[in-house]
Amino acid sequence: MRDLVFPDVVPRTETDLMPLELEGVRLCLDGKAVLDGVDLRLEGTGCTVIMGPNGAGKSQLLKLIHGLKAPDAGRIEWNGRAAAAVTARQALVFQKPVLLRRSVAANVEFVLKARGRDRGLRNGLLEHVGLLDKARQPARQLSGGEAQRLMLGRALATEPEVLLLDEPTASLDPASVLAIERIILRARERGVKVILVTHDTGQARRMADEVVFLHRGRILEHVPADEFFPEPATSEARDYLNGRIVV
Repeated sequence: MRDLVFPDVVPRTETDLMPLELEGVRLCLDGKAVLDGVDLRLEGTGCTVIMGPNGAGKSQLLKLIHGLKAPDAGRIEWNGRAAAAVTARQALVFQKPVLLRRSVAANVEFVLKARGRDRGLRNGLLEHVGLLDKARQPARQLSGGEAQRLMLGRALATEPEVLLLDEPTASLDPASVLAIERIILRARERGVKVILVTHDTGQARRMADEVVFLHRGRILEHVPADEFFPEPATSEARDYLNGRIVV
């Protein structure tokens, strides 16, 4: 990654945001528990992939971790600090890009200005995500994959220590998926902690250092990726990886 995006220093091996600890976390929506009794501890850098069937609570867990929501019970702390207190040190990218109705360049400039960073970093960020040639183009004219790369460029403009991703490549073509994965992997190589929600088992195999498997709002497995994929410990995870419906 070019030094315009991350200074050319030794990549981080840890961040003082870690560990992330969740204890007894419960979240209810419309009177129903979507997460219940969640205990989780994440440490160090690398990529944590959160997997599970539809309705398992993956996206809601990501929002809690980012401090966008507060749990109904339990605690969530980043190295002893409340999630909402460290939101600015993280970046969250959703499945559906949300862009300003401005040019591609202006979308990045807006974030740089908001964070008090040099707007001269814009071109380096756009080059990094492969959109420098589209800098003057209206963001709304981008393809789905290009729009998601712009979202990643905006996220990286905040210099995040943690990058949270909620199915960032859903419904994209294979070339766009791989382009986005390369951007994420380069951030990980620079020591950014990545927490990725995905339904794509191929992507999870390529990206994950560890896997958190959710089912019915509870964590059934949290193990290194090289243990999870060859031999998951639970029948629910085995069924999920084999493409059988898990309810």
